[in-house]
Amino acid sequence: MDSPPTETSLEWGHSALRVVIAISPDGVASIRELGTGDPGPKPPAQPLVEVLLAGHGRARASHRFSDTAVGRRLTYAGAERVRDGRWHELRVTLRDEQTGLEVHAHLRSAEDVPAVRSWTTIVNRGAAEVVVLGVTSFAAAFPSGSVGGLQVVRADSEWLGESRWRLRPLREEMADLNLPLHGQDGRGRLAVTSTGTWSTGQHLPTAALLDPDSGRAWLWQVEHNGPWRWEVGERRDGAYVALLGPTDIDHQWHAVLAPGESFTAVPASVAVSSFRPHSTPGAMHGAPGGLHSASGAMHSAYAALHSAAAALTAHRRALVRPHPDRARLPVVFNDYMNTLMGDPTTAKLVPLIDAAAEAGAEVFCIDAGWYDDDGDWWDSVGEWQPSRTRFPQGIEEVLSHIRRRGMVPGLWLEPEVIGVRSPMAGKLPAEAFLQRGGTRIVEHGRYHLDLRHPAAVAHLDEVVDRLVEQLGVGYFKLDYNIDPGAGTDVDAASPGAGLLACNRAHQAWLEAVLDRHPDLILENCASGAMRMDYALLSRMQLQSTSDQQDPLLYPPIAVAAPLSVLPEQSASWAYPQPGMDDERVAYSLCTGMLGRLYLSGHLPTMTGAQREAVRSAVAAYRDLRTDLAAAVPVWPLGLPGWADPWLSLGLTTPDHTYVGVWCRADKRATASLSLPHLAGRQVDVEVVYPRHLPAWDGEWDQETGRLILGKPVPGPSARIFRVSAASPSSAHSSLLL
Repeated sequence: MDSPPTETSLEWGHSALRVVIAISPDGVASIRELGTGDPGPKPPAQPLVEVLLAGHGRARASHRFSDTAVGRRLTYAGAERVRDGRWHELRVTLRDEQTGLEVHAHLRSAEDVPAVRSWTTIVNRGAAEVVVLGVTSFAAAFPSGSVGGLQVVRADSEWLGESRWRLRPLREEMADLNLPLHGQDGRGRLAVTSTGTWSTGQHLPTAALLDPDSGRAWLWQVEHNGPWRWEVGERRDGAYVALLGPTDIDHQWHAVLAPGESFTAVPASVAVSSFRPHSTPGAMHGAPGGLHSASGAMHSAYAALHSAAAALTAHRRALVRPHPDRARLPVVFNDYMNTLMGDPTTAKLVPLIDAAAEAGAEVFCIDAGWYDDDGDWWDSVGEWQPSRTRFPQGIEEVLSHIRRRGMVPGLWLEPEVIGVRSPMAGKLPAEAFLQRGGTRIVEHGRYHLDLRHPAAVAHLDEVVDRLVEQLGVGYFKLDYNIDPGAGTDVDAASPGAGLLACNRAHQAWLEAVLDRHPDLILENCASGAMRMDYALLSRMQLQSTSDQQDPLLYPPIAVAAPLSVLPEQSASWAYPQPGMDDERVAYSLCTGMLGRLYLSGHLPTMTGAQREAVRSAVAAYRDLRTDLAAAVPVWPLGLPGWADPWLSLGLTTPDHTYVGVWCRADKRATASLSLPHLAGRQVDVEVVYPRHLPAWDGEWDQETGRLILGKPVPGPSARIFRVSAASPSSAHSSLLL
């Protein structure tokens, strides 16, 4: 008598990551384990790939990207392992006999990094065309025995209010329906989507699922500069996570694959926690934003999140394109924010250039308006010829002055748009623009280029090459201030498919620009941070975190940013002004110091003492920036709440922890910062900046690893501290606050 078929498995990974693919007796593959060694409870059998086809749909009616008919039918057909330098890659091949669809699930992970990049390619090997409505880039069940104790971390985002994170029980997002009683999986899900081309304009493609009891966490990001979707849902025996690019139901996207044709989904990455609850002493205390808790569960949730954030930070560093900027991290002065505000002229710029150079800036970027002759620059963009009225002797005079002062000259560009009044609007063919129904899409006085068209690419290449090669520009702030909506129906099966092709053409254009000009520094900006994704950040060197002009409102944005962006790419404005008192000047400068210091402000009209405060901040930043590229973020007060009176970001390195603290309380106040990685040790605490202002009160609780700070001055105040383990000869902690 033949024995019944049994489940088999495929193991893959490296020193920091273990992945187990389970293959059921009927051939369906699923991720059984994704972690750092401890397999945990057996997760539900969520298929490795979900594919939604128009003629097949879902196996069970729902709104989910789980249990698609094709996903249930895909069977294991083989696997291939590849090594590419430090990268390990696994390609799993699946087949659907009914449609002839062949699916390749790709997993790629860097040695020593507990994270994986995932994407899917589908090939139509059948005899008939198929209409694809959605393909997962990653799909797996989360390793937890119960949904009830899970926490979800997610963020809303909008212009001026970016990266507003919250940590909540998953049960607050999804009700307990007692699914085992019904003998069926649920139909609902927590689905977060982004539409159009502002990939971070509503919500962030980065999120996490945490299990405080086990310390397990998955922290993921969808890496696309256009539409995306992530979802978490509950099955009878646990939770699953599905990550996708554009879909039919959310984004007017579908693809038609004739026999032999293929489609590749956008990539997504998942980092895993290596934290175990018993391994870290101390407790989270005073977490803001509705997270006030001294409980062990909250501490475990944050410890797991910090561990996963460290893994995703390392993974992002492996993804990012090599560039000299990654080692130099120059200080950038930009003339726009709360300063010239799009009205640059030679007379206004020369004193700013001199003051920026004296402060220690290494790049000077001339922002919007440099091409405009009539004072209305918004809808005249696109030709990118320097203004003659703003620069009577030519912009070359100003750019040369920047170079003479020892700085790299930079210019603002919004390359993907053409203003309706721009001469280029009539010079380029209609097919070089996004269209719907034969009409060019117009948004806020701009047309949108279609970089699939060679004329659009040729125009932008001419602009960049001319400005770099003839004018010596070494830095571009690439802005993006419109969202054209669902996409274009030119040469596309659907508007969403046209937009996806345009998104990918934009990525290819950036790659080609940097191939031609390998030292050119590109800043990613989109009305601040409306397009803060790793499709672009894997190619560009730094990211604007906001357009927020209120210095009191900026710190929660800057504190939150490293959960989405590498610290060395995270550029937050520091715009001190002559009318500020000494504490406000320091407060503004501190906002930019635990990332890429991005200066602005009316420096020429400041007092001598104020200019010295700026110089001191730049000098302090230049001292600590060498550690940024190896630093890992932590949040000593929990994730920042928008209205929290106290905010804190820590960047840990093997030798130091840099801690930024902002207090927005009007009166004298105290806070307790959790630094559990230093618990049980004596520490030295010193002020990095500002050293010229009154000292804060400080006390170190060695047993719990908590730094208790007191702000002795009224009004908003901020400090940057360096916390280091004391030398063995030290008898007690040293606090030089």
